[in-house]
Amino acid sequence: MTNTAAIDANSNRLEILLFHLGSSQAFGINVLKVKEIIPVPNLTQLPDSSPYICGIASLRGQTLPVIDLAQAIGQNNHQNTDEPLTGSVIIAEFNRALHGFLVRQVDHIIHREWTEISPTPTGLGTSIFTSGITNENKQLVQILDLERIIADFEESVEDGFAQISDNELTDEERKHWVLLVDDSALARSQTARALDTLKIPYIEARDGKEALAILNKHNSRDADPSDAISLVLSDIEMPEMDGYSLTQEIRQKAELANLYILLHTSLTGAINSERAQQCGADAFLTKFAPEELAREIVKGLKLTTQRNSN
Repeated sequence: MTNTAAIDANSNRLEILLFHLGSSQAFGINVLKVKEIIPVPNLTQLPDSSPYICGIASLRGQTLPVIDLAQAIGQNNHQNTDEPLTGSVIIAEFNRALHGFLVRQVDHIIHREWTEISPTPTGLGTSIFTSGITNENKQLVQILDLERIIADFEESVEDGFAQISDNELTDEERKHWVLLVDDSALARSQTARALDTLKIPYIEARDGKEALAILNKHNSRDADPSDAISLVLSDIEMPEMDGYSLTQEIRQKAELANLYILLHTSLTGAINSERAQQCGADAFLTKFAPEELAREIVKGLKLTTQRNSN
């Protein structure tokens, strides 16, 4: 299977690939992250690697680790480790890299509006690895947060933060408030660190719906101008209201229409960049490169300052 999902700038729908990890519980991921699905390939074992990593696969000359999703999120592993692995490997592309995930059974694709994706309820056993939930045939579907799952295996981004400097910003440019929107606590923490390093004030929101409420409050005609938000830095994949819909909502409101919008997402590829542009975003950036993020924020704040002075 290869990813041929079409993009409609006016659509608030997403496609979710459903699969199972050895039980009746259904899990899902955004089809836009799926490159292909393959039988379990020959895997090279690495000494002293994480027990969650089944091995290293070679895919058309490129090597990538294959993570056992069941073990990674704390589900029971129903496979005997002495027997050959069975199931499928989902090759996913996000955060500028390819990743392999072992699943027991791939099911089918479902279509949902982002408004049909609910935040993860408190108390759900795998909530730390779940970015949202929906239902299919009256059964709960947990949409997995792949970025959180691979966080322990990713190379450190500390060097990227070390290269960030606030010297390019004037005192006037540093006064602008930024609204940071992301449903992932991990992503908010990483992005907030970049803003802290640049010494820029910001407010956080967990999804597009909450972000819009904050914008309506801080940028209303009756609000204190010093509290107004000038730049929106938003994820795309969020429950209830995604980043594309948030962008469209902002552009439709006269008091918000001139805000600088940077969509910062794990999604890659020209198709997502094109949709961001069609929805009205000023810039699109794939996570997570601290230096590049800092440059885009600086660019946005400088352009905002120029707009306000004209």
